[in-house]
Amino acid sequence: MNKDKKAVVTLLVLAVVVLAVYLFYRRGPVFGQYDDFAKCLASKPVTMYGAYWCAHCESQKNAFGGSFKYVPYVECTRDVQECLVQKINGYPTWIFPDGRRLEGEMSLNDLSAQSGCVLN
Repeated sequence: MNKDKKAVVTLLVLAVVVLAVYLFYRRGPVFGQYDDFAKCLASKPVTMYGAYWCAHCESQKNAFGGSFKYVPYVECTRDVQECLVQKINGYPTWIFPDGRRLEGEMSLNDLSAQSGCVLN
């Protein structure tokens, strides 16, 4: 093998190793890890308002992993009227049954403290 091919193969192997390490340490929550927490938010109900193009909304959803399917969510690009009625000015916005609002991306610990739902 000539020097150029050897260099390319070495770089490819190195890139694969770096990518594997990155993906290993970047893993999100275990699928279903927050099901009980998300179901508790739904029982209150605590609702998240967001938009599909919002990076902070995507990050907020990813924090829940597969459990986000249980979180009450209003997509403001589809349900424009509901978001106007709720006076949603930024994404994500969390609205609690008592009218309290949290705007911006929240940690699950903050949502737990504000909602009274236990974070397992």
